[in-house]
Amino acid sequence: MQKKINIQNKKARFLYEILDKYTAGIVLSGTEIKSIRSSKASIAESFCEFNEKGELFVINMNIEEYAFGNYYNHRPKAERKLLLNKRELKKLEKEVKNSGLTIVPLKLFINDKGFAKLNIALAKGKKLYDKRESIKDRDNKRNLDRVKKIYK
Repeated sequence: MQKKINIQNKKARFLYEILDKYTAGIVLSGTEIKSIRSSKASIAESFCEFNEKGELFVINMNIEEYAFGNYYNHRPKAERKLLLNKRELKKLEKEVKNSGLTIVPLKLFINDKGFAKLNIALAKGKKLYDKRESIKDRDNKRNLDRVKKIYK
C-alpha cells in the first residue's frame, strides 16, 4: 500500500476567490509520475492557460527530476496538458475570455487507480481589502479557539 500523495497550493485560497472546482487528469511521462509518487512536486506558483487549439495546460508546475532517471529524464518546469471533458473545456475557456477569471491548481493527488489528478478552480483575484478581511477572520477564529480551549 502506497502512502497518500497530497500536494496543495496553500496560497491559492488566500490570493483568489474560488468560484468553481474541477478535477483534471494530467499527461505525464514515466519519470514525472515517479517523482510525484515520492512527493517531489510543487504547484505553488502555477496557473492554467489555454493554447490556440483550445487545450488546457498547467504552466510553472515544478516536478523535480527523478533521482534514478537517466538520459530520458524530464524537464522540471515543462508545460503539462490537462485532461477534461470537451464541455468543461469550452465552459472554462468562455469564462476565462469573457469574465477575465483565471484557472489555478489547488491540489495534486494520486487517485485509487494510481493516476495523477489535479484539482483546479475557476477563480477571481482578491483585492487588498479582501485579503485583510481573510487575515482578520483567521485571527478571530484562532483567538476563539484559544478561549474555548481554556474553558473546557
